[in-house]
Amino acid sequence: MILWLNPFSGISGDMLLGALLDLGAPIDGVRAAVASTGLDGWELRAERVTRGGIGATRAVVEVTDTATERHAAELLARVADVPVAARAVREIAEVEAGIHGIDPARVHLHEIGGLDTVVDTVGVAAAFDLLGVSEVHCGPLTLGSGTVVTRHGVLPVPAPATAALLARAGAPVVGAGEGETVTPTGAALLLAVGARFGPLPAMALRGVGYGAGGRDPAGRANVLQALLGDVAGQGERMLLLETNVDDVTGEVLGHLVGRLLDAGAADAWLSPIVMKKGRPAHTVHVLVAPERAAGCERIMLAETGSLGLRRTPVDRAALPRHTTTVDVEGHPIRLKHGPWGVKPEHDDVAVAAAALDLPLRDVARRALEQPS
Repeated sequence: MILWLNPFSGISGDMLLGALLDLGAPIDGVRAAVASTGLDGWELRAERVTRGGIGATRAVVEVTDTATERHAAELLARVADVPVAARAVREIAEVEAGIHGIDPARVHLHEIGGLDTVVDTVGVAAAFDLLGVSEVHCGPLTLGSGTVVTRHGVLPVPAPATAALLARAGAPVVGAGEGETVTPTGAALLLAVGARFGPLPAMALRGVGYGAGGRDPAGRANVLQALLGDVAGQGERMLLLETNVDDVTGEVLGHLVGRLLDAGAADAWLSPIVMKKGRPAHTVHVLVAPERAAGCERIMLAETGSLGLRRTPVDRAALPRHTTTVDVEGHPIRLKHGPWGVKPEHDDVAVAAAALDLPLRDVARRALEQPS
């Protein structure tokens, strides 16, 4: 399924979660995903509200621990097993570290350091899976103006962290009105899911949802519009990045592939080659959407020490796919469904197999036997 977001009034973590709930993501499934992190002292509910005459869903998150300041490492530990949430928190930590000139491992999050950030990010990740979203597209983001009062004093709007995150994503932006409309969490989630920015893609429309913001200003409906649909296999423009290396260890190459996938690459792989003078070597290949290419290039060059790389435009035919989640003795296993079959996610199977002390193949078989 394809999700297109229309952030004409901006985007925040709770607005995105509200829009996904409005599209039909089951709130019980979202709650179960948050509970699986071990977090306690929280509540998530969905409220029907009206913003500018539009009925919308507001995701209301309440936590008993109301502290808004934490080290990024603490939040990362909470969401380590949820890739989308972990990427979002990591992106925030990295830009905050860059702004303050410190190591990301030591960065201290202020207004976005609350446990509600865990609920928002994990909840959004779960809702994507429950709706079977495989691609996220987004229109131009409307940025507010003025100032906002923070732990560091009065700062400009958009906040420095928000601006840095949107710059990382190469997001198109427009200005309108006063006040903060795009939050760091909203911007980081767009980065984490690899959102592609542009007009509404061709799709067979299946649902429309609206996620409400907390305020109800005059003159503008404070909602995030989300359109969900599917599309038959069709070509999509991608970039193939490649570099040849003959002085990089296998451990570093394995680490590199993982980093590239975490950075939003659609795929990354290695090929053994023979270079001049008979030297054994490898080619690093990365398939990536154009808007994510710059970040992957930086990682490739920094990790390998290579002095250059090749860029080749390619067209990728992507068949429709969706994801469901089944339970194997208390362990969630995601199933990826395509036109020709179903496959359990290896990482989920591995975690369950280790916990249950069972072979991988047995857990995978049980997952496929569950109704989905």
